[in-house]
Amino acid sequence: MNNDPVALATVAPMAPITSQRPIRTDLESSIPKPYMARAMAAPDMEHPDGTPDHQPQGLSVLQQHVAFFDQDNDGIVYPWETYTGLRAIGFNVLLSLILGLGFNLTFSYPTLPGYIPSLLLPVYIENIHKGKHPSDSGTYDTEGRYMPVNFESMFSKYAKTSQDKLTLRELWNMTEGNRVAFDLLGWIINKLEWGAVYIIAKDEEGYLSKEAMRGLFDGSLFDNLAKKNVSMEKKMS
Repeated sequence: MNNDPVALATVAPMAPITSQRPIRTDLESSIPKPYMARAMAAPDMEHPDGTPDHQPQGLSVLQQHVAFFDQDNDGIVYPWETYTGLRAIGFNVLLSLILGLGFNLTFSYPTLPGYIPSLLLPVYIENIHKGKHPSDSGTYDTEGRYMPVNFESMFSKYAKTSQDKLTLRELWNMTEGNRVAFDLLGWIINKLEWGAVYIIAKDEEGYLSKEAMRGLFDGSLFDNLAKKNVSMEKKMS
């Protein structure tokens, strides 16, 4: 094996951005083959096997991300189901209406099994990989699998305040760093997605934790938020 330091270098002296946004070189100490895309699990350094007790039900990680909003488990997410799911995880009526309609307007046509649009704006979970947009973190691949190495890179590159959480400013910097040229729609969607997640999942100190972000990718965050809100409502009643 060639031990040439140039061959394994992660920083190029003439490219300052490579030192400003470092990547981890120790991932294999916890995650087996971190560069290999996972079809059904979302591992990180702290959870090398993915989310404990989270059942993938044969779905890809991207499909799991959306499946929470499929209220009747028929494989299709309609706008009213998106609204119901958003309300369940803590968004108010207005934001649930706006975000719900925006989600279905954006992702309905790309996921349809045919070419004729539907006025009901269904999102087909089977085809949700067709809705993957540029200017994202690259944590999902084009088939909806999960890339552990790219998930961990979000924190090695942008978590400057704490290594396992991001501030709102660091989230903004991440979306800026992921921008692809001439991809205006992707820029907007990426910022809206992470902004919405920050609103509902930030901790008391204003950070978005690594665990919350990992749970976003496999949908377990939504389950946990819904259960938490139900528990709070019971205590208040």
